Amino acid sequence: MVNRTSTYIVFGVGVLLAVAAVLKVPIGFGPGLALCFLGLVLFGLSFIPRAEAPPDALPAMSFFEKLAGIFFEPSRVFQNLRAHPRWLVALIISSLLAFAYSTAFVYRLTPERIVTFTTDKVIEQFNIPPEQGQKMKEDQIAQAKSPGRVAGNVVTTFVGAFVVTAIFAALYMLAVLLFGGRMGFWQAFAMAVWAALPVAIIGRILSLVILFIKDPDDIHPVLGQGGLVTDNLGALVKAADHPVLFAVLSVFGILSFYHLWLVATGLRNAGERVSSSAAWTIALIFWFIGLLLAVAVSALFGSFMS
Repeated sequence: MVNRTSTYIVFGVGVLLAVAAVLKVPIGFGPGLALCFLGLVLFGLSFIPRAEAPPDALPAMSFFEKLAGIFFEPSRVFQNLRAHPRWLVALIISSLLAFAYSTAFVYRLTPERIVTFTTDKVIEQFNIPPEQGQKMKEDQIAQAKSPGRVAGNVVTTFVGAFVVTAIFAALYMLAVLLFGGRMGFWQAFAMAVWAALPVAIIGRILSLVILFIKDPDDIHPVLGQGGLVTDNLGALVKAADHPVLFAVLSVFGILSFYHLWLVATGLRNAGERVSSSAAWTIALIFWFIGLLLAVAVSALFGSFMS
């Protein structure tokens, strides 16, 4: 259960950052508004109680035990999360890895190249006047180079990760209930965070290594933002020629299937009365939904892949 006092602190810090942005401190409104929103979300979630650990439950594993175990003994970790659904440090690490990669990506490819590419595509797709497009480029390049705004991205990255995980946790919980099992919201939340952590660690670290080995001119300024690990069937087609097919094939990859397996393992062990078939069915349903979303995005914004 979320400590309600912490929600006031988060909201208060958000207000202070928003006021600082109003006073022209070069951090932008994003971090302040994000923390205000997070404070409100946490306040609402604070009313959801965390299930009490049963008397025969094993003691809570330390973070480092869970970190090692999620790679080698994931079932044991998820079983421990059922009684002790702790997630904060794992979510912070995932967010920091995402922030580190996105920041390094912009530094390596340069803000000018990334902004020019994306803005030109926006101008082309939405028929924006050239003068307005040029102003957009200048503003976005200035923001990308602002140290305060770059630092503020760590806040928005964490808040975004929290909100997305909360949505998935609620959907996982509902799906488990529909299949006749039991899983509290915080158990589902902790499961979702820890199921995503190994993929984040492997994918982001490998992408960072590739980012500084590969020639920046060979890295796509949009597709590369998601990562540079080529472990999926998307490598068989050219994204610019077949954006939808590329999106479909990209879902069939080692890390994608690894995450699918971790989610199924987590649902089975972090929940109660969840059979293996039910856990896999739920995990596959969400994997398929992700596939449909990827297809929809590629169909709408396929020009950004060229």
